[in-house]
Amino acid sequence: MSDFDLALVMRGYRQGYFLMADEHTGTLGWYRSRERALIPLDERFHCPRSLKRKFSQFTVQVNQDFAGVVAGCADRPETWISQELQQLYAQLHRAGYAHSWETWQEGALAGGILGIVVGAAFIGESMFHRVTDASKVALVTLVQHLRQQGFRLFDAQLMNPHLARFGAHAITDREYRRLLAQAVRHAERGFGTPQPP
Repeated sequence: MSDFDLALVMRGYRQGYFLMADEHTGTLGWYRSRERALIPLDERFHCPRSLKRKFSQFTVQVNQDFAGVVAGCADRPETWISQELQQLYAQLHRAGYAHSWETWQEGALAGGILGIVVGAAFIGESMFHRVTDASKVALVTLVQHLRQQGFRLFDAQLMNPHLARFGAHAITDREYRRLLAQAVRHAERGFGTPQPP
């Protein structure tokens, strides 16, 4: 396995770090960026009108195929999700920390989001899609779910134009750590059962 154990991993996430594997060597390491992307859990979140018509095409599930979501997130030409990190995610999942939020179409996994729960914070590690708009529907329904469950923070880690369409915004690492500390002080949130989109 690795030198990382679950207690160490969760302590790192609670302090604002995240794990990535070097794309060339596969070596796991802790990272912290100068800016963090947050997805708002309030009225600032924006669902594109054109996307709302796509909801009926998908079924939303949670933790039905965790390994499949991890594999989907790792399946790209250059990936930071090494085999070792996939094994670590599996351990975190068995311990109740890591979760997969999934969209299904005609009985097949269409897309999903991989994340870690610390207190009232959901830390999004990665997302993927095999069907057009599957990951977008996953994102919108996940935000709805996190609101219902009383989460206070949705960390998307790194900003990109795709997330910006939904109202995501970047904050400094210092501000992120302040918000994370507040969220971590709250009781661990259960992940529950998704509502129909």
